Amino acid sequence: MSTIYNFSAGPAMLPKEVLLQAKEEMLDWQGSGMCVMEMSHRGKEFMSIAAKAEADLREVLAVPDNYKVLFLQGGASSQFSMVPLNLLAGKTSADYINTGAWSKKAIAEAKRFCDVNIAASTEDNKFTSAPDQSDLSLDSNAAYLHYTPNETIGGVEFNYIPESGDVPLVADMSSTILSRPIDVSKFGVIYAGAQKNIGPAGLTIVIVRDDLIGKASDKAPSMFDYKVHADSGSMNNTPPTYGWYLAGLVFQWIKDKGGLSAVAEINKRKADKLYAAIDNSGFYANPVAIANRSWMNVPFTLANAELDKLFLEKAKEAGLITLKGHRSVGGMRASIYNAMPEEGVDALISFMKDFQQNNA
Repeated sequence: MSTIYNFSAGPAMLPKEVLLQAKEEMLDWQGSGMCVMEMSHRGKEFMSIAAKAEADLREVLAVPDNYKVLFLQGGASSQFSMVPLNLLAGKTSADYINTGAWSKKAIAEAKRFCDVNIAASTEDNKFTSAPDQSDLSLDSNAAYLHYTPNETIGGVEFNYIPESGDVPLVADMSSTILSRPIDVSKFGVIYAGAQKNIGPAGLTIVIVRDDLIGKASDKAPSMFDYKVHADSGSMNNTPPTYGWYLAGLVFQWIKDKGGLSAVAEINKRKADKLYAAIDNSGFYANPVAIANRSWMNVPFTLANAELDKLFLEKAKEAGLITLKGHRSVGGMRASIYNAMPEEGVDALISFMKDFQQNNA
């Protein structure tokens, strides 16, 4: 079988090494006679898997001891509700930065529970940049400040961590977590759907500071209360066990790569060479402000949109798949998460050059 490079924005490709290990352990995990999918989540076998996964994630991200790491269900979209239900704590408003489709979804959901102050928005430039710190209009009485460090659809990324003072900072890191080192201590809550840089769809990681736990609204369902999950070790109900297991394999893979500093070097190199190919082509274009270009999601357009269909057809023939841009944006989008090898980006660049020569 020829090599296929999957540029999907999510569910995204997983590291080959991880998939091979999962294949090896599919019918018999370490002599247990069971597939991980068959294990009791409270049995000693799975408990050891869960403990190692959490320990490895804490090591990889350097999570401080005063934070809980939760392995939940419901996707990042459930966190759009869980955040206000847990963090309002009697306050009536929260600050949100609007930089794209996922920010807008979070804002719409938060409005069900509180007043939302739009601290900054880049909608007027069609979400092609992120605001500077000086652009933020923050409320010191807000329950929290929420932002999306990387907008998957628009390929817009913050190049700094917003300063929020004493107000807890909340980040939807679904499409940027584990792409580079971060200072977890700057955040009150970090949440991320797994299906980009962590593992398969169905698992959501939440990292929450201890002092923000135990303040959920009386109206919050028990499954939407961080304290319920923290007290039960993320096992108040049956968790997504196989997704948790695969995430653990990914965390170990990152450690084997040399940790997030080493991963960051590779990711920056991949992104830099792809953006250079776009900028120097005279045929492809990226609309995002250079300072806010995403490392993980690279949208681009062709000089003639009528060539889009042919581009996708020929790319698929070349083993480069799921490059179609989101329907709300159009054009192309190459998602180059951790699992995308550098040779995959090189193959895309080579194809783009050949396509331009044949169709310019």
